Amino acid sequence: MPSAVTTPMTVAELCALAPVIPVLIVDDLASAAPLAKALSDNGLRALEITLRTPVALDAMRAMADAAPNAVVGAGTLRSPADVKAAVAAGARFGVSPGLTPAIADAAAEAGLPLLPGVATPSEALAAAERGFDHLKFFPAAANGGPSALGAWASPLGGLKFCPTGGVTPQTAPEWLALPNVVCVGGSWMAPARMVAAGAWEEIGIMARAAAALHA
Repeated sequence: MPSAVTTPMTVAELCALAPVIPVLIVDDLASAAPLAKALSDNGLRALEITLRTPVALDAMRAMADAAPNAVVGAGTLRSPADVKAAVAAGARFGVSPGLTPAIADAAAEAGLPLLPGVATPSEALAAAERGFDHLKFFPAAANGGPSALGAWASPLGGLKFCPTGGVTPQTAPEWLALPNVVCVGGSWMAPARMVAAGAWEEIGIMARAAAALHA
């Protein structure tokens, strides 16, 4: 397992870091550094910072500086401009809610490992044609849950998934038991109220529990 944030990492290696990738919306830049440490110090090293707030890019930089053990990436990539901004902010990986040729081309040109979102077998096949074999199944709960993704395992053999969207600590083990699931994405270990309160010890406890999840 890579030990330094400067080590190149594939999406497969990223997904193998822990059973859960935290999906984080950072509203307050001051919370970025302690949040990154609370999560990465307790077993959740891959951190997806969604590009949904004005401070998201600065938060990525602050997290990488504060938590050298963390692998900080950018989520909600919706355009080539988002990819370019994420790379400029030091993103180690990118996550998109869907995949377009423009996003795929931008990520390839920038050398940014990308976990693209898919919601149907056709989208999964299209992503596979572009060379992606690790995909985000999104929105996971609303899109049929574990039974739906489990049904993809045989006809879409060779593709691996990170279900995201509506995954909870209660349902995560069912997702992780699927043969085509390598990890899940979720935000339950860093709820907004705890982040706002600076409850880093409590967040660390929930991060440890998430890092220990298994099928």
